[in-house]
Amino acid sequence: MTQITRIDTSARMSKIVKHNGVAYLCGQVGAGDTVTEQTQDCLARVDALLEKAGSSREHMLQAVIWLADMADFAEMNAVWDAWVPEGHAPARACGEAKLARDVLKVEIIVTAAVIDG
Repeated sequence: MTQITRIDTSARMSKIVKHNGVAYLCGQVGAGDTVTEQTQDCLARVDALLEKAGSSREHMLQAVIWLADMADFAEMNAVWDAWVPEGHAPARACGEAKLARDVLKVEIIVTAAVIDG
């Protein structure tokens, strides 16, 4: 039987779903006024969820990044590039989308391999 583990689940969503050694994180947004601040906070939240899932940055498989404005691509990438461990970049996509709230500039969705049960 396939086991699915849901962590921090509400009626709408789970923050983490684990299945077959893979952790799927819900989309993360961050606080702050600038793309840099929001990306830094967002990635700190990703770090916390990865740890809770039994994974880490080094075990990321895929990242999907949504920007409210593609003009912010270079600014977001400066933070992203400093955060991703060298040699451990995941498969990644980045696009522009209208985010859930007007103040949001970036949302990041990560999938990672689970390293501890």
